[in-house]
Amino acid sequence: MSMRSGRLGLLLTSTALATAATAAIAPHAAAQGANVQLNEISVEAARPASAPAAGAGFGGANVSGGDGNSAATSGGGGGPSGVTGYVARVSPTATKTNTPLIETPQSVSVVTREQLNDRNVQSINEALAYTPGVSNNVFGFDPRYDSFYIRGFDETYTGVFRDGLRQAGVGFSAPRIEPYGTEAVTILRGPASGLYGLGSPGGIVDVTSKRPVFVSFGEVWFQGGNFDRYQGNFDIGSPVEGSDGTLAYRLTGAFRDSDTFLPSGKDNRFTIAPAITWKPSADTTFTLLTEYQRSKTPGVSTFYNAPGFVVTRLYQGDASFNTINQESYRIGYAFEHKFTPDLIFRQNFRYQNVDTTLAYTQIDSVTGLSAQRSNGLIKDRLGSVALDNQLEAHLVAGPVAHTLIGGVDYLHYDYRRQAGFGLIPDLDLTGITTFSTFRARTFVPRPALSSASEQTHDQFGLYIQEQAKFDRFVLTLTGRQDFVTQTTRTGTPGDLGAVQSRNDSVFTGRVGLNYLLTPDLVPYASYATTFTPQNGVDINGRSFKPATGDQIEAGVKYAIPGTNITGAVAGFDIVQSSVLQTDPTNVANTVASGAIESKGFEAELTANFAPGTNLTLAYTHLDLRYLSATFPGTQQSISGNAVSGIPGDTFAAFGTYQFPLASPLRGLQIGGGIRFSGTSFTDDLNTVRNPTVTQFDALVAYDFAALDPKYKGFRAQINAFNIFDRDYYNCQAGFCYRGAPATVIGSLIYRW
Repeated sequence: MSMRSGRLGLLLTSTALATAATAAIAPHAAAQGANVQLNEISVEAARPASAPAAGAGFGGANVSGGDGNSAATSGGGGGPSGVTGYVARVSPTATKTNTPLIETPQSVSVVTREQLNDRNVQSINEALAYTPGVSNNVFGFDPRYDSFYIRGFDETYTGVFRDGLRQAGVGFSAPRIEPYGTEAVTILRGPASGLYGLGSPGGIVDVTSKRPVFVSFGEVWFQGGNFDRYQGNFDIGSPVEGSDGTLAYRLTGAFRDSDTFLPSGKDNRFTIAPAITWKPSADTTFTLLTEYQRSKTPGVSTFYNAPGFVVTRLYQGDASFNTINQESYRIGYAFEHKFTPDLIFRQNFRYQNVDTTLAYTQIDSVTGLSAQRSNGLIKDRLGSVALDNQLEAHLVAGPVAHTLIGGVDYLHYDYRRQAGFGLIPDLDLTGITTFSTFRARTFVPRPALSSASEQTHDQFGLYIQEQAKFDRFVLTLTGRQDFVTQTTRTGTPGDLGAVQSRNDSVFTGRVGLNYLLTPDLVPYASYATTFTPQNGVDINGRSFKPATGDQIEAGVKYAIPGTNITGAVAGFDIVQSSVLQTDPTNVANTVASGAIESKGFEAELTANFAPGTNLTLAYTHLDLRYLSATFPGTQQSISGNAVSGIPGDTFAAFGTYQFPLASPLRGLQIGGGIRFSGTSFTDDLNTVRNPTVTQFDALVAYDFAALDPKYKGFRAQINAFNIFDRDYYNCQAGFCYRGAPATVIGSLIYRW
């Protein structure tokens, strides 16, 4: 462990230097269609707020669960609080308690509702575009999934949470999240297994659903954009009459009918999410959270790749057989009861069902002016149950204030798949010159469903956490024991074959220390571990042990006194070991001996200068490499090589400016952003590099109340993404993906 000790020394030294510098400045203050994992490359209860959020400009903002003057919301899925514009002060994601972000021993970012509104975010990937540590464009434009990486590790199936509960995802049944129905998106970087169980070492993203508030409000959006995009959103809520202030409801919905720049590719969605909060007393809250969603997206989002990492303009899909139809629903609740102010019980529950049907075609090769093709039909169904019970206690013993939380959680899912594949007629390429106008529509035979599989998963976890605050120190100790059982059957629809099972028992934890140099300047250091179960068996038929990982992180968090400006810097070193890789002595076998290291540096600044005037800055430097790995299908070592497709340096900045009331341009809000992604390798042999990419976004909005008070609540807004129409691509694991061209969406909004 001497290498670890050396890295910890470097991180602590850099933290001390950053602290000293800050104090000197301010002394008062699939690839496609599959889960792309590293093993494929052979390292195989919330209390409602009492008032809506402060208005941003003339038209006001969307009603929020907590504004700058609100008390903290409930922990364990209640979402961030102390929100002013783009700035949040408190989030339960890192600790499951209402701990100020400045006192958490890991790097945390919050994307607030106002930021989601200003950027008119249309997907969770877009929500994360201005967050440090996140790679959200590895697979180019793909409206089918919420797929992203944190600190170089894939989060698609194990890193997405909804209201503090893991959102199960398997195969193509990875439920999409409608961002209009979310109150905030919180990103916890680094291992989170000590509180949440199995997951990737990169971290988690916790999405907070919109919840009822005990005031009447309403909002409607009418949107239109290029690619024949039409969308309508609504969000209404109120206390229930005759309930004496104990009941409130909220109804949120969205409907979209849209093409995409992918020929024959749709991006349609219908979502409706009713929610009810019952608050019979100041100490008890029960919130029912439900949602029904139906979507239609392209079956394939890729273009044919020619040899030499050349992504052509020949779209792989065929209009007659090219859709993913997904239907999902969820029902759950968040319950909280305060026995005393210092003893609180919470229970969060959700059942979710996802049905997905995928019909796709792909181009396997091109000979002359003929493309040889195949297709597939896949039907997935996933039902999951998530439950988390928490007991939080506060006590003081001498000079030490303790916040204790203990919990028991459970996750279960049943997953079923039926699939069929086949060859289809060749495609005549004569006369095809541009992907933007070509929409192949040929006879595509429907393949018979010839294969089937079933999988059940049960995870039972016990966790406990102590946060001890004494003098200027905050010590966080977290420990968790998980018991995971997974059974799998594969075969044909009529004969699934024998059951293969695996049982894992793993302990994970975290230790973190924050030092309040001043109330607004806090250096910290932490160590955390993680685990991820792995599929398959070794040469002797034995199940693989979970992949394990650990992280050392150190940084400084800062909040400028008397302002809504916060910042943070962090250095980290993550090692994930026991991951699957090709056996270098026998390429037909797989062994659990691979390892990957991710180390780097992140910096973030978030500011609210005035209503409607905000700024976010995010920078990431990432060095992601194989410590031990061989290239699949060969005996060639790629140890020391960079993991492909993940940029080494990224920078993102987004800001808005609301002209003041005294200005001749009162009512006008302008904004813009820049997103820079540095170079990376196209494959894990590190033969060719991806180019750097810089994109620009823009916002122009006008509140009509500036013309006449009778127009209060009316707002027009135009958002443009990649405004200079940068034509770009990114290659990962040897396959290349095209990015989205310029996109413009206009909105007419009315709030009351």
